[in-house]
Amino acid sequence: MALSFTRIFDNDWVGPGLVSLAAIIGISIFQPSFLSPFNIFVLLSAIAVNMVIALGQLVIIGIGQMNLALGAFGGLVAISFVAVMELYGVPPFVAVIIGFAIGTLAGGASGFVIARTGISAFIITLAGLQIFKGINLGITEAQPFYGVPQSVKDFGNLSMLGPIPWLVLPMLIASIGMWYLFTRLRIGRYILAIGGNRTAAELSGINVTATVIWAHAISGLLAATAGMMLVARLQIGQPTIGDDWLISSFAAPVIGGAVLAGGHVSVAGTFFGVVIIAIITQALVLFAIDPFVVQIVLGGLILWAVGINRLRELRVAKLNERA
Repeated sequence: MALSFTRIFDNDWVGPGLVSLAAIIGISIFQPSFLSPFNIFVLLSAIAVNMVIALGQLVIIGIGQMNLALGAFGGLVAISFVAVMELYGVPPFVAVIIGFAIGTLAGGASGFVIARTGISAFIITLAGLQIFKGINLGITEAQPFYGVPQSVKDFGNLSMLGPIPWLVLPMLIASIGMWYLFTRLRIGRYILAIGGNRTAAELSGINVTATVIWAHAISGLLAATAGMMLVARLQIGQPTIGDDWLISSFAAPVIGGAVLAGGHVSVAGTFFGVVIIAIITQALVLFAIDPFVVQIVLGGLILWAVGINRLRELRVAKLNERA
């Protein structure tokens, strides 16, 4: 019984989950308005968007790479999504399909270059960040698009049940889909195998090139989803969408137990990592604390999470040596 209880704490999501629960209880004691329906709505809206962003980075971390262009993908899709509706009268449903296609193709193209050339994903996605951001600014001329249909605005700012916003729906679909991909689908196992040991994955017959391309295409699809969710929430096609995604997209998966070297990820852990970041941000607003503090706390959380992961790796290595 004691052994089973101890094993529960080996799960990546338990630590961040307990921290989230403690933070919610602590903040609500000192600031009861934290659990008001309006604040819950705002908090869940932020969690929904940031979770999809984090999942877009998580799939790339799984293969032991990073996607610095994630925000640029989301920003390009966001303004393209609004542009086709405003300028060409495209219905929202069709515009969503176009947005998905742009994000998937952008991500797939990035993955293709990485897989075929062997150049570091850091370099390729850094170049992609500049290229896609340049396309974004070229389309918008640094001016926002305002022609967001009312149905899209309603989706981003109305609740489907009590204080639960409609934005939670795409987050749930994306989260369940990514959990299923990593635990049940062959492509998910291939992604983690490549991240764990690329050479061994190649020797076992895994098509590394195709898997890397698929991983980046999925990342682009999730970035597109988050970009359109932000358009619905902000009610505007803002060219700056995606500019601030980079740090949080890495922080949440790492806090949630993902190994930056690849091979190990946790969808549930990532969710609680997102919750922790959202709670910290919201608490700063409620307690009127200077915004720069969140950056300091976020950096500390990343160091803490990496340290915990390192200790876990050392413990596993020692157990394997004894075995």
